[in-house]
Amino acid sequence: MRGARGVGALLGALLAVGLLLTGCRPSTSAEARDAGATSPTGYGAVFLDRGECSSRGRASAFREVACASGAAAARVLARHAGRQSRGPLCPARTDFVLHISQHRPDADEDGDGAVPQGYACMRNLRAPHPGDPGQGGGPRTVPGDCVYLAAGLQARETPCAAADARAKHRPQYEVTATVGDRPSCPFGTALYLRLPDHSTGCARRLTTG
Repeated sequence: MRGARGVGALLGALLAVGLLLTGCRPSTSAEARDAGATSPTGYGAVFLDRGECSSRGRASAFREVACASGAAAARVLARHAGRQSRGPLCPARTDFVLHISQHRPDADEDGDGAVPQGYACMRNLRAPHPGDPGQGGGPRTVPGDCVYLAAGLQARETPCAAADARAKHRPQYEVTATVGDRPSCPFGTALYLRLPDHSTGCARRLTTG
């Protein structure tokens, strides 16, 4: 009964609302790392290639290190050329994204005098993992994540655990599925999210209080 009443009211208000989630992350250290351009200082043949590891640092000071090194903090899940806005999505388990600017180092990795522009999808080697479902971060919105509505009906991720010390906002909706279009959302969907891959996120309203 609660679901039927809530869905009826919310569908009327939100049916025509497309909520873009390209920036659906809280202001965390992971987001700060995502915002900068990494300085290419290579360890392997290709700077931060898939499966390689980086040390921890500011957005402009990440270094590629051996994964067995004590300095290793995150592993590359995927590496793509060009801009993130025009390239493939990072894997769902990605904790943060490193943007790599085109650069001509003194000693480049493959001898051509340049490190191409691109981005690396990173997974922390140790917890926390903000990209995991319900943790309130990462570049992807996946089933199990929670969101709240900010100004202008912008959906923003937040940890599902309201008591989480990182949570600045209480969760209002939980994503239950991602589908191709709205009619495919399960019964009880109260909020539709337009995701970066043009799929639809189906979210149920959480009880408050």
